[in-house]
Amino acid sequence: MKKLMLAALAAASALATSGCATVLNGTNVDYTTETNPEGATAKFTNGMECKTPCSLEMKRKTDQRVDLSYPGYKPTYVLIQSKLGGGSFGNILLGGGIGAVVDGTNGSSNRLYPRPLIVRLAKEGTADEAVLLDDKGKVVMTVEAHNDSVRVDVAKTIGAKLAGLEE
Repeated sequence: MKKLMLAALAAASALATSGCATVLNGTNVDYTTETNPEGATAKFTNGMECKTPCSLEMKRKTDQRVDLSYPGYKPTYVLIQSKLGGGSFGNILLGGGIGAVVDGTNGSSNRLYPRPLIVRLAKEGTADEAVLLDDKGKVVMTVEAHNDSVRVDVAKTIGAKLAGLEE
């Protein structure tokens, strides 16, 4: 009986000191990058590189910049923002402050935006701009408009120069 009570106490302690998002989501996420046309080089600030379409394991809590290039198309970059996910509020309500602190510290309650990253590149010699697409191929906004909307926040972690605030 004593062993059963100790096991129950240990299980309760583990639940009380860990965050729900940590258990459910983990601290990493598969991050998919696609371009139109396919085969662009994608270089991330964390040192990872791939040819599109590709999927890389990324930290949920880390803002990134990905530089995209493809011959005959204008090079562009997209700022990837780590945002607090909605699940963190449920964590506070249901699990209390300890779980929220754990999840907030390790980033497991965050999500990367945009995700997936789907970019239609702009041909060189045209007035076209690179645009972000949703998973159905519909234009969401220009890459420039997206970057402008997250630039100041992302600059706090990747630096003003990489975020495009300084030349």
